[in-house]
Amino acid sequence: MPILTVLIGTLPSPQLARDVAEDLLELTEKVLDKRRDLTSIALQFVPPAQWFIGGDSVQTLDRPTAFVEIRITDETNTKAQKARYVALVHEVLRARLGQLHPVSYVQISDVRGAAWGWGGRTQEARAHRPEG
Repeated sequence: MPILTVLIGTLPSPQLARDVAEDLLELTEKVLDKRRDLTSIALQFVPPAQWFIGGDSVQTLDRPTAFVEIRITDETNTKAQKARYVALVHEVLRARLGQLHPVSYVQISDVRGAAWGWGGRTQEARAHRPEG
């Protein structure tokens, strides 16, 4: 049930979007043990002239950058799983984007089960009564 927000500091590419989304789905399923059919990804391209690192636009830095945030239910993954996920997401981005700027972020947001959900039910409610 995670949702990922992905920002990529390059010109738009439908093929790149599909490839990155597929890679992230696979990592989320395999590393964080999340259900693929409940994982959503919202991916946007940010024009390099509109993304700044240290006051310089990514366009002038001539290296793409990215930001990936994933929201997961708190207490459902270990620190080791999360550290591995951060490292592997960075590797995937580097493989897909080329010389990735080192100031590219991966953020895992642990959200309390009572504070979010899907289909009109919180994660906490699902944990106590999975169906119905």
